Amino acid sequence: MYPAYSVIFFTVSSGIGYGLLALMGIFAATGGLPLTKDLGLVGLGLGFISVSAGLLSSTFHLGHPERAWRALTQWKSSWLSREGIAAVLTFLPVILLAYTWVYRGDSARTLEIWAVLTAAGAFITVYCTGMIYRSLKTIHQWHNAWTLPNYLLLGLAGGAVWLSAIVAMLGYESHQVTLTAALALAAAWISKAGYWRFIDTTRHQTTPETATGLGRFGKVSKFEGPHTSPNYLMKEMGFQVARKHVAKLRRYVHLIGFAAPLGLVVLGLIFPGIVGTVSLFLAGLAVTLGLVIERWLFFAEASHVVSLYYGEKST
Repeated sequence: MYPAYSVIFFTVSSGIGYGLLALMGIFAATGGLPLTKDLGLVGLGLGFISVSAGLLSSTFHLGHPERAWRALTQWKSSWLSREGIAAVLTFLPVILLAYTWVYRGDSARTLEIWAVLTAAGAFITVYCTGMIYRSLKTIHQWHNAWTLPNYLLLGLAGGAVWLSAIVAMLGYESHQVTLTAALALAAAWISKAGYWRFIDTTRHQTTPETATGLGRFGKVSKFEGPHTSPNYLMKEMGFQVARKHVAKLRRYVHLIGFAAPLGLVVLGLIFPGIVGTVSLFLAGLAVTLGLVIERWLFFAEASHVVSLYYGEKST
């Protein structure tokens, strides 16, 4: 699939943003974070901005962005519509949590309610985003059991690393948050490795032989191309990336997206103070860059079965 930059930015930015909002809600409800005005403003503010920027960028991939609102009407059959509705509804508890956190603090009886609803809304929205791709049976690299856990864990890992960095930069200490970041990174790393192993060792059930019904006569091959020049389907659905580039970019993801931030988060656990703060901030930058590369690969490695029409091998 063609890796559109607007969709890459959307999935990375909103994933990290929702991960940050979800964890702030969880830790606020369980007493794992100080309910100070600066932490509420910075943490919830950055999460809100990240989510909003991601959702806005997703409309740039549409032919008519002004009609994006119509996607919300198809919630009975479309995970994209459900994602949009969940995203809009989640803004309400986020705003109410921010208000009670910043202006009322721990004296607000409703803070725990808004915190739980914020975490639940963030989780549901990312779940719907992952299901958009998980539900597409025509793309083997997406229609598998690894796609949804990857989306959830990668968003959680990115949000956890940035939350630990924010907490440290504001002068607070929370080993619980930093430890959560380390565990989330490790879980996301394992999940991503499992995903890549799966798509490397399995293939889509549809082949030129099954698609044409001529498999009983032997191997089916293309006699002549269906078009004399590239068309939209070939560009959008049949995007291909060289295997050597895939291997190199995967190494970058392992190093920049997982190994480096995990090591830096561990440094943040061991060395509190300025060293730990700088380490956690660098971990946030590293995991963000790593997720951008990972998401580019997620789209670039995906192959639609329509590509079989143009003579490509089943993947």
